[in-house]
Amino acid sequence: MRGLVRVSNTDRINNKRLRRGVTTAALLTACALPVASATAGGTIAFGDGESVSLGLGLRSSFTSTEHGAPDGSRSSDFSLDSVRLYIGASLNDHIKATFNTERNGNGDVEVLDGYAQFEFADEFNVWVGRMLPPSDRANLDGPYYLNTWLYPGVVSQYPAKFAGRDDGATLWGKLLDKKLVYSAGAFEGHNRIGGASNTGDNLLYAGRIAYNFLDAEPDPAYYESSTYYGSVDILTLAFAAQYEADGVGTAARRGDYTGWNMDLLFEKKLSFGVVTLEGAYYNYDTDGVKDVAPNFNGAGPTANVGGITQGDGYLIGAAYLFPQKVGWGQFQPFFRYQSFDADLNRTTSNEYDLGVNYVIDAHNARISLDYSKNDGTGTQGFDRFIAGIQLQF
Repeated sequence: MRGLVRVSNTDRINNKRLRRGVTTAALLTACALPVASATAGGTIAFGDGESVSLGLGLRSSFTSTEHGAPDGSRSSDFSLDSVRLYIGASLNDHIKATFNTERNGNGDVEVLDGYAQFEFADEFNVWVGRMLPPSDRANLDGPYYLNTWLYPGVVSQYPAKFAGRDDGATLWGKLLDKKLVYSAGAFEGHNRIGGASNTGDNLLYAGRIAYNFLDAEPDPAYYESSTYYGSVDILTLAFAAQYEADGVGTAARRGDYTGWNMDLLFEKKLSFGVVTLEGAYYNYDTDGVKDVAPNFNGAGPTANVGGITQGDGYLIGAAYLFPQKVGWGQFQPFFRYQSFDADLNRTTSNEYDLGVNYVIDAHNARISLDYSKNDGTGTQGFDRFIAGIQLQF
C-alpha cells in the first residue's frame, strides 16, 4: 500500500483495483485525515506496512432503447448503473484484505469482493474469499476498465454468483519480469440448488495464463484492462478455461460444463495517437444438455444458477486515442462486434457498438457515447443510444 504521496496515473488505477478492508473506526479516521492527492484513494499508512484506504467508483447513464418502453415504443431512461465502495487494509507487506461493495442498477447493495490476501512474492500469492475467478479479459476488466461502455455480455458468459464473482480461492503470480501471468483456483460453482444439476456440490475449477510480448501490463494481481491509453505498449495473448462436473441441467438430466476462451490485446503508442486492437474466441460446452433458467426453484439473483448456453462466441474491437487534448481530455473513438452461435436452439446473436470516449483521467474520469445495435435469429432486434459518465476516486 502507498502512503500519503502523489502517485502516477498507473498507480492511481492500481490503487482503485485493490482496495483493502479494515474496521469502521479506522475508515472514519482515514476519511477525516487530509491526503496529499485525492486520487491516491484516501490511503493512510501507519508504519511497518500497515495501512487503510477508502475509495469510490460511480457509473451513471442515459439510455434510449428501441422497443424498450412498456408500450413497445422507444424508451428514455436515466440510470445509476453502479456505485462501488472500495475498502481495504494491509497488516504488513504480505497479509492484506479487500472488501468492496456494489450498488447495482436495481438499487440493491451486494458484496462485490471480500477476500484475504496472502501475498508472498510476485511469483506466488493466495487469495481466499469472494473474487473474480480466472476467466476472460472482459471479466477481469470489469465494466470500469473496458474501452467501451457496455460489458460484452453476448459472448462473455462465464457463470458467476454476482458481477463475475464467486466464492473460492485463487493462486496467482507473475513470472519472467512480470510478463507471464498465471492464475488458478477452485470455486463454489454453478447450479448448487435443489433440483438442479449440482446436487453433489462439485466445485468449479478455473485457470488462466497470459503472456505479454511487449511491456508487462501494469494492473495489480491477475487483473487486466482493455486499454492503457498509451502508458505502455501491449501485445498479450491469453488462454482461460473453466470446468465443473454436473455443472448444467437438472438433477434428472445433467451435463458437465466446460468453458474456455482465447483473447488477444494489442495497444501501441504512436506519434499520431494510440491504436488499440482486441479479439477473443469463446467456447461453452454443456454435454448437449440445456441448462435451467436463472430463476429455477426460486433461485435469487446471486445464486449462480442456470443460463449457461452451449455454443461459440467471437469478439473483435478497435479504438484510437487522438494525441491532441481538447479542453480537459482526449477523444477515443471505438468499435466492437460480438457474435454468439447457440448450438442447441440454432440461434445467433450479434451486437455492434460504435462510439467515442472523452478521456479526462484514464479510467478515473471518462464520458462515453455509445450506439449499440443487437440483431440475430430467434429474437427481436433492437438498437440503443447511451450517454454515460464514469468516475473513480
